[in-house]
Amino acid sequence: MNRRDYIKTSVQEPPLDYSFRSIHVVQDLTSEEPRTGLRPLRHSKSGKSLTQSLWLNNNVLNDLRDFSQVVSQLLEYPENLAWIDLSFNDLTSIDPVLTTFFNLSVLYLHGNSIQRLGEVDKLAILPRLRSLTLHGNPVEEEKGYRQYVLCTLPHITTFDFSGVTKADRTTAEVWKRMNIKLKKARIKKNVL
Repeated sequence: MNRRDYIKTSVQEPPLDYSFRSIHVVQDLTSEEPRTGLRPLRHSKSGKSLTQSLWLNNNVLNDLRDFSQVVSQLLEYPENLAWIDLSFNDLTSIDPVLTTFFNLSVLYLHGNSIQRLGEVDKLAILPRLRSLTLHGNPVEEEKGYRQYVLCTLPHITTFDFSGVTKADRTTAEVWKRMNIKLKKARIKKNVL
């Protein structure tokens, strides 16, 4: 299979699935066997997987140290990684390494321990990101959570498993304008 064919067909490839493995550190992926699915995984001549999906959900990861290197060892074309499922782990932040995968279109981060709303800002440079989940994180309790995410990531079409409507976009834009005015008023008040 040549590279062009890979780019066209690999989205249908089954994911490289390491879910429910009690993985503590990313490096453990190189010694673990992925879960088998209904369809067999396809591999290149070098033995690397020909998929664009990596599932690491329901483990105990608390950081993504060496993530890029491990993904490069597992995938024939790591730059084409389009779907990462990191749901139900122990992540407290959105690691900048995720922003190095420019073809990422689906990112599941629900059920972690992400606390700061500003963490979402890191994902703004991902041009193809269309689906994001963050529910079940402490950040969800922040005031204006949904609007903030939709303002920060205007290209998102699915957020926390629901489609983003035109009304959601309008609400997010109004929220953004209101918050900018409030911040300016606070700054002016503090200066006086």
